[in-house]
Order: sequence, then structure tokens, then C-alpha cells
Amino acid sequence: MYQVVLLIERALSRADAREVAGLHEGVDDSTHVHVVLPVENASHRVENALGSIAASEILSTSALTFPDVDISELQREIVEHSKDILARSIDVLRDCHCGASGELTTKEPVEAVSEIAQERSAEEVIIVTRPHLVAEFFHVDWTSKARRRLGVPVLHLLEHQDPAGPDDIPHEVPGQL
Repeated sequence: MYQVVLLIERALSRADAREVAGLHEGVDDSTHVHVVLPVENASHRVENALGSIAASEILSTSALTFPDVDISELQREIVEHSKDILARSIDVLRDCHCGASGELTTKEPVEAVSEIAQERSAEEVIIVTRPHLVAEFFHVDWTSKARRRLGVPVLHLLEHQDPAGPDDIPHEVPGQL
């Protein structure tokens, strides 16, 4: 079986799933795609928000009040939403006749993909993101880091968005950049 690890930052669209599946048409072995979705840490989100508030006070804008936040509840919401996004991404791959599985990770994304690719004896890694022009220019984006670290081909695809429908799950993981 041809093993592919797929790192995503948001829900995989049907167009992206077709593109990933199309890359492996004609491969003699069946293809299995293992989807990896990083999950944000809720306490980091609160810390970043507080940093933004502090910066606004320094820049002489009006001070904002920050309500009490239940970090564990916020983390539970983030994980549940991420599970929905992962399940949807796996489903669209399966709809394109790809074997698919997946997992959430709280590790640094390239580190997680590196470990998973090694565990699964992956033949390639695909990274699907929206454009990150500054990070790509300085070669500090996920793809550049993965290419330096992994001993397998790493392909970067820019994500597509499907036309929004009334039953669509939002694409973004809460707080993802």
C-alpha cells in the first residue's frame, strides 16, 4: 500500500480531495492518505489575546475588558470543532475513493508529520495550506521545514474553497492562523 501523510490547517475541500486523489491515479498499489490536523492550545489563544489587549493599551486605544475564561471548556470546544473538521476531511477523501484515516495533534506540525511519516513508512507527504507569502519567502513555512527534515518527497498544495452551502462546516479551526 502506498502511504501518504497529509498535513492540513483547515477542512479539506472537495476540490482539494479530488486533487490529492488525482495525484495517485494509476499508482499500482492502493493509496492510503493519513490526515494530520494540528489543534490549537486554548491557553496560548488566551495569552495571545491578552497580549493584543496590552498592545492596544500601549498604543493609546481604549482598554478592553477581558471576561473570565474557562480554559478547559475553551480547549474542549477547540478539540470538538477540530474533530468535526478532521472527520469531514476524511469523508471527502473517501468520497474520492481514497483510503483515509486521520488524527489530531498538539505537537508542532512538522515534528508531528515527521514522526507519523516515519511510523507509517510514508512514501510522501502532502501539505495543503492557504498561501503564507512571508513565511514561504523566508522558507519558514511548514513545507520548507518538512523538506529539510524528511527523507521523502514533500508536495505543497494551495487550498481551494468549495462554494458554501447551508450545511457546510466552517473551514477554519478556531484560532488557527
